[in-house]
Amino acid sequence: MNTPMKIHPKKLLMIIAEAALERQLVADVKRLGANGYTVIDVRGGGARGDRGADWDADRSIQMEVICDDAVATRIAEHVYSSYFENYAVTVCVTDVGVLRQEKF
Repeated sequence: MNTPMKIHPKKLLMIIAEAALERQLVADVKRLGANGYTVIDVRGGGARGDRGADWDADRSIQMEVICDDAVATRIAEHVYSSYFENYAVTVCVTDVGVLRQEKF
């Protein structure tokens, strides 16, 4: 017999950053407790100009991490203190629900 479906609360941490930071951000989120992440190439514009991905130094990424609140806070604080001053970086945290909490 199937058990009833349950939605478990987690946080979705989204980091939009210059693509040059990808390797370091991957290492950071792993070291700070994330079980996994997704990285997507993105384009956009904002206070630090447009990033159209026309050449490698102009590329941006979006990294998504689903995790618990403590891990999201650790990662957000680290990204804020390490990258905000010198790089085009945006961080958002939102509530999400997942079906397989053991993955996160």
